[in-house]
Amino acid sequence: MANAPITQDVMTIPRKLPEGPMNLVGLTRDAMRDALIAHGTPEKQAKMRVGQIWQWIYQWGVRDFALMTNLSKTYRAELAETFVIEIPEVVSKQVSTDGTRKWLVRIAGGHEVEVVYIPEDSRGTLCISSQVGCTLTCSFCHTGTQKLVRNLTAGEIVGQVMMARDDLEEWPIPGDRNVETRLLSNIVLMGMGEPLYNFENVRDAMKIAMDAEGIQLSRRRITLSTSGVVPEIARTAEEIGCQLAVSFHATTDEVRDTLVPINKRWNIETLLDALRAYPKVSNSERITFEYVMLHGVNDSDEDAHRLVKLIEGIPAKINLIPFNEWPGAPYTRSSNNRIRAFSEIVYQAGYASPVRKPRGEDIMAACGQLKSATERARKSRKQIEADAGL
Repeated sequence: MANAPITQDVMTIPRKLPEGPMNLVGLTRDAMRDALIAHGTPEKQAKMRVGQIWQWIYQWGVRDFALMTNLSKTYRAELAETFVIEIPEVVSKQVSTDGTRKWLVRIAGGHEVEVVYIPEDSRGTLCISSQVGCTLTCSFCHTGTQKLVRNLTAGEIVGQVMMARDDLEEWPIPGDRNVETRLLSNIVLMGMGEPLYNFENVRDAMKIAMDAEGIQLSRRRITLSTSGVVPEIARTAEEIGCQLAVSFHATTDEVRDTLVPINKRWNIETLLDALRAYPKVSNSERITFEYVMLHGVNDSDEDAHRLVKLIEGIPAKINLIPFNEWPGAPYTRSSNNRIRAFSEIVYQAGYASPVRKPRGEDIMAACGQLKSATERARKSRKQIEADAGL
């Protein structure tokens, strides 16, 4: 089944780089150094200049070269002529009754993605997107019903983190004492898209988020969620080293082929082999298995026992996710009693099996519900144009 058709047959719109000044957001340190040298910064000074600019952008959240006071006025003016510091633009923001925030942000080309912030007592988690739309066609996921448009750039990915810090007003002020408690303390790559189909951009963005002189998130506070792109799992361990979560959702290939069609290319056995090696390479404590609870599909006691047997020997926790229903969804949520019984079997086998509390359902911000609002609004915009005689 190596060539099973697992993705929608769509044409990805090629990434057209905008003309005009170059955006520094998303460049690695090496790439920023090369860009500065190419635009006249003396080679001997370039590394130091990168360090200074980097700190202004990623530690203090400054977007205006004029405010970078440890650079000479002349140099600041030269930078402003050649470069920009730009992040995705917020189109709309919704706040749920439970405090969850959802932003629709616009990126180059007029495309839009959704970003979600979930506040909890001891931490705040930002769920970010890596693609516009999604190549995968997981049958329970609303996001997967939207065709892939393109991969996000590293700048557009880390830009989502910067946008959220703006909105949470969480950039530290130079000279102020460092505050230990953070509103935005964790990142999960669980928004729109499959991160491992956009590996290089995701890696570069996360390296920026983990940089000690910038946003300063430790790799243990970043979780990348994949549906099982096996060849890139080892690379993730070596080149990013963050925590790994896997959209597992089934205990037989037959069921997983339907729920997560990428299983036709890399089946459960192949996926588990790759996962066994992951914690050793990345020093990751344990892998999170995400398991959406679908009534009558994957929620039996037999499934729970099979699951425990499959993951034997892998340091793991099982995140049970009550299915978040969306208009036209082909499934329904398992009952609370069924979820509890399933969780108990997993727990008795020695694995943590928390049931994820649905967050932000009232604003369609829960797991698997994200979908670009442009797609939802397209019809009404056409109607508006018609009404206005455009």
